[in-house]
Amino acid sequence: MSDVHRVPQGSAPLILEARKLTKRFGAVVIADELDLSVRHGGALGIIGPNGAGKTTTLGMLSGEIAPDGGAVLLDGRDVSNLPAWKRARLGIGRTYQVPRPFGGLTVFENALVAAQEAGGLHAEHAHEAAAQAVVTCRLAKKVNTRAEDLGLIDRKQLELARALASRPSVLLLDEVAGGLSEDEVDELVLVIREVREQGISLIWIEHVVRALLAVVDELVCLDYGRVLARGPSSEVLANAAVIESYLGSPALAGDVR
Repeated sequence: MSDVHRVPQGSAPLILEARKLTKRFGAVVIADELDLSVRHGGALGIIGPNGAGKTTTLGMLSGEIAPDGGAVLLDGRDVSNLPAWKRARLGIGRTYQVPRPFGGLTVFENALVAAQEAGGLHAEHAHEAAAQAVVTCRLAKKVNTRAEDLGLIDRKQLELARALASRPSVLLLDEVAGGLSEDEVDELVLVIREVREQGISLIWIEHVVRALLAVVDELVCLDYGRVLARGPSSEVLANAAVIESYLGSPALAGDVR
């Protein structure tokens, strides 16, 4: 997976930006004046130990969790006070660590509902978006299969298809590679590369680091709601604080690189 397609970033403007995001649950700090951003066509990977605040950060970006402070900007527009459904209509899509399809609906019906409800699309536009998402996620042969009858890799790809059907400009991915075999991870990476080729920006949380390395432009490591390191993957994975907090040993850092 070393020949990853890269979209040249140059001076591309930011598409999604978090400024000084703060979130606490009692004495527990989930986000401590957190700054994150991704550019148009870019892909940012987020790593960190469990409890580092990664999924909560996605929730604040998507509008499902209200921060205690800070701001979220989409294409320079402050969307901090907008609910999740409005942010979805403006172009912020997301997936969940545990897929949430409608089990009794088919693959296509699931994608169509997402196009209509999350994307606000109607009639042929909704059908076109749903069909394109299903094809991109390599589910065309299972388009009429009910979601409850799918295996794990197909449920993961359906979760991605549902997000894509809303026609997002930026996509938030939450551990989509978790629980998959090595071959299935490779298959999923190919799909996510194709998503990038469509011009969709990514912020991807993942513990399967090799999947991130095949797709993203740079990495951020979070710990206790703060950024330990950000930059090119090799630099972040070699960072002493990242090794101590997340990777555990220099040897393991070498393995994931």
